[in-house]
Amino acid sequence: MVEPEVRYCITEDGVSIAYAVIGGGLHTPLLIGPSAPFSHIRGAVRGAMPGFQVGGLPLGAISKSRPVATFDFRGCGLSDRKVDDLSMEALERDLYAVIERLGWERFALHGMGMTGPIVIKYAAEHPERVSSLVLRETYARAAEMGRIPRMRALGAVLREDWESYLILMEHTMAGGEVTTKGILAEMSTPELIRAFAAATPTYNATAFVSRIAARTLVLGRDDMPVPSGDMLRQLGARIRDARVVMAKGGLEGIQESFEIIEAFLAEDDAQQRQPAPSSSADGASAVILFTDIVDSTALTERLGDGRFREMSRALDAGLRAAIREAGGEAIAGKLLGDGVLATFPSAAQAIDGARRCLALSAASELGLHIGLHAGDVIREDNNVYGGAVNIASRVCGLSAPGEILVSDVVRGMARTSAGVEFEDRGEQEMKGVSEAVRVYAVLGRA
Repeated sequence: MVEPEVRYCITEDGVSIAYAVIGGGLHTPLLIGPSAPFSHIRGAVRGAMPGFQVGGLPLGAISKSRPVATFDFRGCGLSDRKVDDLSMEALERDLYAVIERLGWERFALHGMGMTGPIVIKYAAEHPERVSSLVLRETYARAAEMGRIPRMRALGAVLREDWESYLILMEHTMAGGEVTTKGILAEMSTPELIRAFAAATPTYNATAFVSRIAARTLVLGRDDMPVPSGDMLRQLGARIRDARVVMAKGGLEGIQESFEIIEAFLAEDDAQQRQPAPSSSADGASAVILFTDIVDSTALTERLGDGRFREMSRALDAGLRAAIREAGGEAIAGKLLGDGVLATFPSAAQAIDGARRCLALSAASELGLHIGLHAGDVIREDNNVYGGAVNIASRVCGLSAPGEILVSDVVRGMARTSAGVEFEDRGEQEMKGVSEAVRVYAVLGRA
């Protein structure tokens, strides 16, 4: 196949990350987290190393039905080798930089080996972006691997004899069926591999496993001693509706793993093609919640881009979880940057969700404007539209920091069911709305 054009993006801490996109089609895009520290975009695409193809996948085959992107983590392959920070947080910055450059609103995500904790955390924090998740031969907490005798032995060899370590890695990952030692040596340096080995035990995403909402495939191989089948089954048991599958060993198992993954992604494609339940112009009624971060521009200046983005991402993940817990649905197709749009089946649930969001905001440095309105909406392509959505946005814009404002429609629906009091704020003129809308502040429990 024709090698893809290698492109570069820059992380928040100034590291150059190599990435590539190949293939096309209408199916859900796939982002493959490389099996660091052994990754190299060009070597993997050439198919020169069956056990070390990008994330263990034959990139040329899988990209026939969908756009596929992959990258090299810092210290690996074609990315910047001059790095000091190999922490989990640093590798998260690599992943975020690639995702932002790709600009995909929704995609499937694949993680293998030490990449597992990084993609687990991302999927848990961004359910609106990740349509499905593949966790292949990986784990949530890397320290668990250090208790396995073979891994301890491998670490000892790495410290003492680089050449022997490469031979052992070739046997472990490719079943000894192909010669890959020369290719492995091109992927990084002995010093960086040892630095990765020292940093990896701190990688830990166990707190995020149960929060994964995406369809998940946990995949292992019979001849892989680490992680074992039992470890993978335990990981899958903590993820809602996860599917745990063990493939054969050797090169035959690599091909079988690819077929299992392709079938899993095809199911996701089929679900995406199903029409939305309410995609007609008539729509259906819903209670609409808008949130927006207060003075985000000023906060960015005060906190700096990196700190603000880190805090806003954490708050966004918390808001979406709170909305789900209150019975609402954060709209995946509506990416607002500094806010969240959600719908609820009832006013009482929407007010409960708004109060949960406000509590999360109060616990952070980021204030929120929050507004609620109810009416007919049009659902289409994971998004909602209509005049009621516009009014909800205007109500949000009228709210003071730390305040929940609702329209008279929501107040009427929730007056006897939400268990809160309301304060009349009068009729308000709104841009693009022909009639003034009376709004009320939610004061607390009645």
